[in-house]
Amino acid sequence: MDTLKDTLKKTADGVTLDRHLFKKCVQSNIVLLTQAFRKKFVIPDFQSFTSHIDELYENAKNLSGGQVADYIPQLAKFSPDLWAVSLCTVDGQRHTVGDTKVPFCLQSCVKPLKYAVAVNDHGTQYVHSFIGKEPSGLRFNKLFLNEDDKPHNPMVNAGAIVCTSLLKVMNFLKKMAGNEYVGFSNATFQSERESGDRNFAIGYYLKEKKCFPEGTDMTSVLDLYFQLCSIEVTCESASVMAATLANGGICPITGERVLTPEAVRNTLSLMHSCGMYDFSGQFAFHVGLPAKSGVSGGILLVVPNVMGIVCWSPPLDKLGNSVRGIQFCLDLVELFNFHNYDNLRHFAKKHDPRREGGDQRVKSVINLLFAAYTGDVSALRRFALSSMDMEQRDYDSRTALHVAAAEGHIEVVRFLLEACKVNPSPRDRWGKTPMDEAMLFGHHDVVTILQQYQENYSPPAAPDGQERTEKSLDSLL
Repeated sequence: MDTLKDTLKKTADGVTLDRHLFKKCVQSNIVLLTQAFRKKFVIPDFQSFTSHIDELYENAKNLSGGQVADYIPQLAKFSPDLWAVSLCTVDGQRHTVGDTKVPFCLQSCVKPLKYAVAVNDHGTQYVHSFIGKEPSGLRFNKLFLNEDDKPHNPMVNAGAIVCTSLLKVMNFLKKMAGNEYVGFSNATFQSERESGDRNFAIGYYLKEKKCFPEGTDMTSVLDLYFQLCSIEVTCESASVMAATLANGGICPITGERVLTPEAVRNTLSLMHSCGMYDFSGQFAFHVGLPAKSGVSGGILLVVPNVMGIVCWSPPLDKLGNSVRGIQFCLDLVELFNFHNYDNLRHFAKKHDPRREGGDQRVKSVINLLFAAYTGDVSALRRFALSSMDMEQRDYDSRTALHVAAAEGHIEVVRFLLEACKVNPSPRDRWGKTPMDEAMLFGHHDVVTILQQYQENYSPPAAPDGQERTEKSLDSLL
């Protein structure tokens, strides 16, 4: 981008580029541009996907329940009307809606990030010699350890405090955010410190139980813990952090490896089981994705190998999670097949933005029309049972019925008309119908069948081939 700006300044009109200058500007990003033009990104139809995200945002915006956290005075100053959603895919596709440029403190959303840094620096075995891996079943700020006198996991305060003693984190967070906004709120830090009696109590309890590495200064660790909770981000920069986790530790904006695969795997595992306070089990059940919430109203959500999403709205439910954020996550998985177990065989189909458009659609059309061309009714039955749109068209707007009629495959024509309830007279780009094809090649039996169905045909109410297929399941079988 800097090259482009500099080059445009040197052109005569400051607008146009000749072939040589254009090549100079794009050559460093040619792979990215090629992916874009060929729709090779993880979300091929990004515009359609983001329009759904905007709808989910608006639905959650109407919620009015919850209370802004006030036990840390600085947090109580935020308006309950603030609401933002940002996402970043593993390819660097970005979308934001709402108050996404307003800085807020990570609070507990920093816990998985600093755990990832600790594992990255010291390895799994060393980190978990001080911290457990199990959900505690207790409030996040309880003075309670497991049977080995260790904090239950890094997502509760005790575990996060011990984890803090193992790391230097700020540089990693900036790298995870692709060098986008990562700041620090000194006012929140002071507020945390002054209202942190419970955390001081946890710190002294951990010290008594010898939970820290030898030689640790507990009060310095608590200061760093409060500082990390007071790190400021925006929804936009935090979504890049989440996307770095979704991308196996490589920042999708800079291409830099920030975390080891081991650190990311461990972090996502613990986020999945322990990341949402006392709602973790419910969240894992209903949403099925690794996430971490914080009392500032943030929810950091990871769709592995696809994207990172950050929701932020200060009003919290009784368990300490953002009311609007929880609703958005539930609605997201209700619409898209992002839940960890949505892709089991024979499961009810949801929207899959990873497959819509692009090569997948082309392959689908090719397979469908080839089965019609060869007269393979068994293959067509499999396609229909898998919820394929049996009326989809190729680049000439020809359907499977066009091809079957032209080839004289009576059984295929019957199957498409009777079982799949397809339109008997679609027109290709030359205005030809399947009837025209059958008459042209002298397939009179096919002509007779098509005439019967044209006389009795009325368009079904269902909006797409999938619903029509589901309604005629018995005839497919």
